[in-house]
Amino acid sequence: MMPTPTPPASEKEINLKDDIRLLGQLLGETIREQRGEATFQCVEGIRQAAVAYHRAQGADRSARGESLTTSLRGLPIPSVLDVVRAFSYFSQLTNIAEDVHQNRRRRAYVSANAVPRPGALAHAISQLEASGLTKKQIQSRVDTLYVSPVLTAHPTEVQRQSVLTCQRLIADALAERDSAEQEDDADLHATLARGVLTLWQTAMLRLTKLRVRDEIENGLNFFRLSLLAEVPRLHAHLAARTGANVPTVLQFGNWIGGDRDGNPFVTAETLRYAVHAQSRLAFEHYLNETHALGRELSMSSRLVEVAPKVLALAHAAEEESPHRLDEPYRKALIGIYARLAASATSHLSENPSRPPSLQLPAYQNHSEWLDDLRTLDASLTANGSARLAAHRLRPLIRAGEVFGFHLAPVDLRQNSDVHEATLHELFEVSGACENYRMLDETARIALLTRELAHARPLASAHATYSEVTARELAIFREAAALKAQFGEVCIPHCIISKAQSFSDFLEVVLLAKEAGLFVPKSTFGADSVLRLRVIPLFETIADLEAAPAIMQQAFAHAEYRKWISSQDETQEIMLGYSDSNKDGGYLTSIWSLYNAQKALRDVFVAAGVRMRLFHGRGGTVGRGGGPSHEAILAQPAGTVQGNIRLTEQGEIIASKYSDRLLARRNLEALVSATLLASGEVTAAETEEHVQYEKIMAELSARAFRAYRTAIYETKDFDLFFRQMTPVAELSGLNIGSRPASRTASTRIEDLRAIPWVFSWAQARLMLPGWFGFGSAVEGFLVDTPDGLATLQRMAREWPFFKVALANMGMVLAKSDLSIAERYADLAEPSLRATHWPVLAAEHGRTTRAVEAITEAPLLADNPTLKRSIEHRFPYLDPLNHVQIELIRRHRAGDIDERVSRGIHLTVNGLAAGLRNSG
Repeated sequence: MMPTPTPPASEKEINLKDDIRLLGQLLGETIREQRGEATFQCVEGIRQAAVAYHRAQGADRSARGESLTTSLRGLPIPSVLDVVRAFSYFSQLTNIAEDVHQNRRRRAYVSANAVPRPGALAHAISQLEASGLTKKQIQSRVDTLYVSPVLTAHPTEVQRQSVLTCQRLIADALAERDSAEQEDDADLHATLARGVLTLWQTAMLRLTKLRVRDEIENGLNFFRLSLLAEVPRLHAHLAARTGANVPTVLQFGNWIGGDRDGNPFVTAETLRYAVHAQSRLAFEHYLNETHALGRELSMSSRLVEVAPKVLALAHAAEEESPHRLDEPYRKALIGIYARLAASATSHLSENPSRPPSLQLPAYQNHSEWLDDLRTLDASLTANGSARLAAHRLRPLIRAGEVFGFHLAPVDLRQNSDVHEATLHELFEVSGACENYRMLDETARIALLTRELAHARPLASAHATYSEVTARELAIFREAAALKAQFGEVCIPHCIISKAQSFSDFLEVVLLAKEAGLFVPKSTFGADSVLRLRVIPLFETIADLEAAPAIMQQAFAHAEYRKWISSQDETQEIMLGYSDSNKDGGYLTSIWSLYNAQKALRDVFVAAGVRMRLFHGRGGTVGRGGGPSHEAILAQPAGTVQGNIRLTEQGEIIASKYSDRLLARRNLEALVSATLLASGEVTAAETEEHVQYEKIMAELSARAFRAYRTAIYETKDFDLFFRQMTPVAELSGLNIGSRPASRTASTRIEDLRAIPWVFSWAQARLMLPGWFGFGSAVEGFLVDTPDGLATLQRMAREWPFFKVALANMGMVLAKSDLSIAERYADLAEPSLRATHWPVLAAEHGRTTRAVEAITEAPLLADNPTLKRSIEHRFPYLDPLNHVQIELIRRHRAGDIDERVSRGIHLTVNGLAAGLRNSG
């Protein structure tokens, strides 16, 4: 399977072209060996036809598309499956080659001592210094820095761990070729061939639907692959660059196992499993590193000075081996290992795989363990051995500071409707309120405030409750038990989806009270204590607009304000990108988020509360995706304040964190952008900026009208969407534990944002990432004939608008109108005639608008992505054509299990090739 030659590559791209060519050859050889010459020729013929189709224009392209469709339609299903797997694996191999090349270029850039690029910590520090900040001011900014990527489980990560393991083997061998001696080439070629063969013989699809436990284990794998090593490394790098004392600035969070919103499979049991699995991995890492330190720190007390505290640790170990008499560091580490192993046993009720050589008491907490490690570090530093400490000991100390005995905080999340239903039942059964649901907001707040003042519980051990209520109570009780076992930090947050009123906040506190996570003010004068941070998630356009008023009401509530004071005077707010996009379209979504942040900033400043924003971003632009570094820098002034949390979802997790070098680059980008975006708010905005915001508000209003008219107000658009896209077929794919809809409804309003976006990506239209912008610009220019120059200036000077255009350019470049039109043919003719022309016309308007405003073709500012599309998209097109034909067969009543499997294989291959499709 030979890639088609493309225009000559620049010198720095030659290695990438060679890698893609080699992997394509190996895949072709594998197909020929495994499936025979006829299959190879079939795949090769389709490849050539697909490349010709991709390069054709106008009527010629349409004719070539018909020819390609005809050839695919005549294939027997076994051949179809071979074709799908071939093109899917070629996309995956291209991904690998591109990732390896990114690392290659980064190493070359660093070794050439080139000027640091945006996204690198060195670039951020140089920017701060150039802006006039002193070392003390930079230290102050570092001191308040808090960056928290949060891993989530969502059904857009379609690849199995077995497939990812094969991909890592191929990537490692490919990277090794750069530095290998000539005589090693044959061995590496053989390794690559084995990797490709293993990939071909590994099933792409799961036989069963993912369980929450599977998602938990999948998430933990990225800590093993990169995060346990790279998070400490980033802290060391930041300290070296700034010369500052660096606190814990990067803290990964986790939703997997605690996020119950719309997922009935997340229970108290899965929460317990998540926390225990995380702790098990943390202890495993610490014990392995401690054991390795014991091998490495062999220095003799006859040759170096040893601090008395180290000698005391060595003595306490009671290690009597004659071989260790003059090796106090080793003796001390034997004792540290034994106490750490005892801690693991105490927390997990199981013995570590490498048992200690002696029995010592467990550490009371992870701080006590870190004190022992710091004792070793101080002694090594004092005797001139700091370089030895820097190799493994200090990264272990930093890992312990960041990850503790719990690894990552697990967030609880639930929909406010569920909290309301639970309390309605508790009030009803207890007799405290006959019909809580019927109370207005004022009455609810009054009732909840009164109940929070009482120590008595609402729930009774003698009452029988519904499944929902029993499950909610069990979750909070399990959280309390886990916090007692692993510390308060293991479950610090409770996120309220669909937060629409202040009573939603108090409902969570009252449920926390049932488990002892809230303790009312005592009769002896002790203040009430809230052991969870309550975090509202504002999701829809209306919710974002209401958010500032809701927070004003919260801050005006005397008791709630006291709880914030006890939590570092910090209130976290989560902003939803996915549902606001589905609700109002891309432009109105990002503009509503921008305005909400500005308004919230002012409310928080007036209340004297520190704001921490939690951005619920997805992988694709339609769900808040796009380059994180640029997105953070484009936030409104004064809204970052050194603190930011953001979700990492779906296939984005693997693309960022499955490789240490990729993880390093992405983590640096997050931290450096947060450093740069944390400046003071300027006293007043310029007149020009005010004009930009006014124009943006007008564009948003126009885009909103166009979007709502087409998507929600045109009859049967929901039916057209379900017929045009593979959303119905996605429900059978075993790619996540969460149902596609929150309810049994087929309305777009009730569909989760993830399958909404994912389905449009599969159909190559990417509608959630651009629809409405073209109409908005067209209408604006009709009313403002000279407005284009202003929009062009906005694109050059305003980061927010520049990022919005770049993101739309990316999704427009990844879309393909001629392929999307073939998906539209799946719909009933009347539906197609009504809705497709609207979508096609808006796509054209938006493309023209973006190109006119940026004064360049799509992706002119992103040559890396442009190159990637040239490499991979000719091999994605056949997957779309196959998917369309298989969907047609399936909906016509073909019940052959292989047809369904073929559809699911195409979903997998397209998601891998598009990379940020969910």
